[in-house]
Amino acid sequence: MPKKQTAGKPHKYFNDQFDDEEVLFVFRKHPVVMRKGLIFGMAAWLIGPLYTVVLTYTQPNNPPSMTMFGLSLLGSIVIGSLIFAPWYISWYFSVFIITDQRLLQITQKGLFNRSVVDMALNQIQMVNYQIAGLQETLLGFGTIMMQTYVGDLVIHDVHHPAKIQKKIIGILREQGITTTQPAPAASGTIANDDNEEEI
Repeated sequence: MPKKQTAGKPHKYFNDQFDDEEVLFVFRKHPVVMRKGLIFGMAAWLIGPLYTVVLTYTQPNNPPSMTMFGLSLLGSIVIGSLIFAPWYISWYFSVFIITDQRLLQITQKGLFNRSVVDMALNQIQMVNYQIAGLQETLLGFGTIMMQTYVGDLVIHDVHHPAKIQKKIIGILREQGITTTQPAPAASGTIANDDNEEEI
């Protein structure tokens, strides 16, 4: 959640925030987007203990010591954490920020790839959401679809999409923006989390 501004110099939630801009809402994707990194990381955590178990059964006369077991376990945890880190960084630093002026989608991919989509709130025409399938229903994530004057903004794997959609619509109403049917010219996609495409 955005931090409250203190007296004097206003607090900036992100680097590109304007001096007269107030952050109203911040949300991230569901942690399920880190599942591949978690699987690979946990698999790496098992390498050290499995290695010592194999040595114990293949060399019963010279079993590995507890020190060796501890070092192999520690090494596996370090390696697993390093494998998992890029997925966590991508999830943590990929945020959606709604201010009283605009919507920003900041997407971090790995350590060195970052993209930003900046859209004025008055460009948003309609906000919908979709929860499709058993996995999304059980884990509580889905897709937010925003129709705008320049195309569609599709955000996949959003945590609690119904609540997010309701919050966004509430912010638009508070800012005096009413959602309407999209104009016929609004066809195409301006941003998709996986593939970005320009009209």
